[in-house]
Amino acid sequence: MTAIKHALQRDIFTPNDERLLSIVNVCKAGKKKRNCFLCATVTTERPVQVNVVKVKKSDKGDFYKRQTAWALRDLAVVDAKDAVKENPEFDLHFDKVYKWVASSTVEKNTFISCIWKLNQRYLRKKIDFINVSSQLLEESVPSGENQSVAGGDEEAVDEYQELNAREEQDIEIMMEGCEYAISNAEAFAEKLSRELQVLDGANIQSIMASEKQVNILMKLLDEALKEVDQIEMKLSSYEEMLQSVKEQMDQISESNHLIHLSNTNNVKLLSEIEFLVNHMDLAKGHIKALQEGDLTSSRGIEACTNAADALLQCMNVALRPGHDMLHAVKEQQQRFIDLREQFARRLASHLNSVFVQQGHDQSSTLAQHSVELTLPNHHPFHRDLLRYAKLMEWLKNTDYGKYEGLTKNYMDYLSRLYEREIKDFFEVAKIKMTGTTKEGKKFATLPRKESAVKQETESLHGSSGKLTGSTSSLNKLSVQSSGNRRSQSSSLLDMGNMSASDLDVADRTKFDKIFEQVLSELEPLCLAEQDFISKFFKLQQHQSIPGTAMSEAEEMDGGTLSRSYTSGGPQTISSEKDMIRQMMTKIFRCIEPELNNLIALGDKIDSFNSLYMLVKMSHHVWTAQNVDPASFLSTTLGNVLVTVKRNFDKCISNQMKQMDEVKISKKSKVGILSFVAEFEEFAGLAESIFKNAERRGDLDKAYIKLIRAVFVSVEKVANESQKTPRDVVMMENFHHIFATLSRLKISCLESEKKEAKQKYTDHLQSYVIYSLGQPLEKLNHFFEGVEARVAQGIREEEVSYQLAFNKQELRKVIKEYPGKEVKKGLDNLYKKVDKHLCEEENLLQVVWHSMQDEFIRQYKHFEGLIARCYPGSGITMEFTIQDILDYCSSIAQSH
Repeated sequence: MTAIKHALQRDIFTPNDERLLSIVNVCKAGKKKRNCFLCATVTTERPVQVNVVKVKKSDKGDFYKRQTAWALRDLAVVDAKDAVKENPEFDLHFDKVYKWVASSTVEKNTFISCIWKLNQRYLRKKIDFINVSSQLLEESVPSGENQSVAGGDEEAVDEYQELNAREEQDIEIMMEGCEYAISNAEAFAEKLSRELQVLDGANIQSIMASEKQVNILMKLLDEALKEVDQIEMKLSSYEEMLQSVKEQMDQISESNHLIHLSNTNNVKLLSEIEFLVNHMDLAKGHIKALQEGDLTSSRGIEACTNAADALLQCMNVALRPGHDMLHAVKEQQQRFIDLREQFARRLASHLNSVFVQQGHDQSSTLAQHSVELTLPNHHPFHRDLLRYAKLMEWLKNTDYGKYEGLTKNYMDYLSRLYEREIKDFFEVAKIKMTGTTKEGKKFATLPRKESAVKQETESLHGSSGKLTGSTSSLNKLSVQSSGNRRSQSSSLLDMGNMSASDLDVADRTKFDKIFEQVLSELEPLCLAEQDFISKFFKLQQHQSIPGTAMSEAEEMDGGTLSRSYTSGGPQTISSEKDMIRQMMTKIFRCIEPELNNLIALGDKIDSFNSLYMLVKMSHHVWTAQNVDPASFLSTTLGNVLVTVKRNFDKCISNQMKQMDEVKISKKSKVGILSFVAEFEEFAGLAESIFKNAERRGDLDKAYIKLIRAVFVSVEKVANESQKTPRDVVMMENFHHIFATLSRLKISCLESEKKEAKQKYTDHLQSYVIYSLGQPLEKLNHFFEGVEARVAQGIREEEVSYQLAFNKQELRKVIKEYPGKEVKKGLDNLYKKVDKHLCEEENLLQVVWHSMQDEFIRQYKHFEGLIARCYPGSGITMEFTIQDILDYCSSIAQSH
């Protein structure tokens, strides 16, 4: 093992400036035994690093190589497995557990002992040695300062001390004095030894010569001690004298401290008095303004505002600790409270009077607005009240009970005032819509005071029936038949030369203008009132309202100013935004029902008015939501818009219901169905109304529902028609639908437009083919038989040998249709088609031209059959294609 140790030191550790201190021959536990060495090493350079190195014999030769190295500072646990019995197994816990089996227990113990010594000397870290014999560790405990870890080499390393600069300089001087110091070290050492002996002898002689001097020195020291004792006695007497002086100085210092403390207290007292005087002294002018100030003039209001602010500052001053216990401060605070309550009562009483007076003044101007469709302007009222805005803010911060009482009174007075104004305004709007009064009639009194008008409007509101279609007023009758509905309505109107369509347009335009004017008058009224409430009552959004104690909770109709109270006072309202909305709801509680009544009246006058109302309401809701989505105006108009949307949906449903219930006459031709014409009118009106509208999606959905219902109803009527052929009903009505959709260019109905065109084309072709079978009936039957024989497998050139279809039979049939007979048949066909078709759609020439083309196609088909089935017979028709063209042209011109 010694030879291996020297070999490892020489080959592996010396090149790396390391010294090998201990070695153990091991193999891994539980595997095939492949021996290797664990070595404990230290570096020769400082700071010393201690490592555990795994060395393994190379597979290619007899030399050793370094495989793995672990720093001793990373070692956490050394497990010897058994502290009593001899066991060669042991574990080292580095980053993971390494299990080893030593070649002998002695080597294992020696290696573990070396690791313990190295840890104690260099690291001093806590490494757990478990299952290790205490005797083994005790043998390794150091016995002195210069303990040995691994032999004399380590001691030499530790005891070596470097020469300092002074020592190096002295050695150099000595060596310079002896020329052979380097060449003959023994002679130099001998010389140094002799000189050392000489120095030791001189030292001994010097000590012996100085004994007499030492005795003299001791005598002097005794004398000095006596002098010290005398000095100490004098110092003690001095100390006693100074003690009495110290007591006198302490008394003087205490007196000075008391004087300084008195001065400090006087300064502080003066500061406190100045603070109270400066912050709690209210000027006499302010007191007079609070007690007697004029609240009607602008100058008086300004003086009262300044005085109220000064009073609030005095009351809200942050008193220092102990101020509230002063009698003068308590008296001043009570005086401030009395002034505050007195001024608050005076201010609340005055503002209540202003509310009442302004309400009366505003009511006196209602008569002049009763005839015109305008609402009174409240700007002067708001302007006058805004002068008190700062005082209202002061009242809100100082006496919330009176502030809330003023708020309630304002809502009570203004709600009654606005209710009268708005109801009168809507009465004028209803009368202008119905046109029940003469154009030049002026209202001397309020409309709702006229019993006749009131009864009429009540009858309008109370009627449960609803006029549908496009009647222009309540005096029109909605009489529908297979003919033109407008022509029947116009006969009921005594309106000169104006047609019902013109009346419809005029009435709807008038309604649209009136409805727009109503909304345009309400919108600025609500916005102005909301802005005034926010400024006057100092209500801003997203701020909490400070609360003060009140005597009781007050509830308000139409939106309660909800405040809950506990023993400590009222809780704060959730937000001032909610309070603004509650006040607006209370003040304008009649707007929504009045708008709903007006909408119901408009829908009763003409169900198509819901289109106008939907567009106008959508626009105004969109505008209001852009300003404030949660405002009273936005919420109210949004609720009314829901009602308008329901009326619009009801209008669409009524039209679909009318389509489903339509009945046609059995004695007259059908023509263009009434609901098809009504759809055209509805679409044209809707497109003109909804141009650039915000709610285009509602109309597109209605279009889809209506057009599908029209398609279904047209087919239903066509199937039920007895007088007019089914193809004619389908052709004419789908042509009318296609023309309407092409003219209006409704993007959402493109597929329906294509479908209408296809249906029109299919039924036109079907009607032409069916009608053309009659003029040349026998000739048609003959050639149908020929085609049947060919279909049965008979060759075309052999058909002429069939008895029923020989040449003689063909000539006989052809002779029955000379040119005159053909022209006569075509003329009869033209008359019959003319009876089937209606004049409104003007499709006669189109159908006749299609019949001409189909007749010529049949003629060519017959000629082709004759040429193929009767070749060389020389048989031809008794009229030519040119004759057909001439016949058709002359017939069309003659009619």
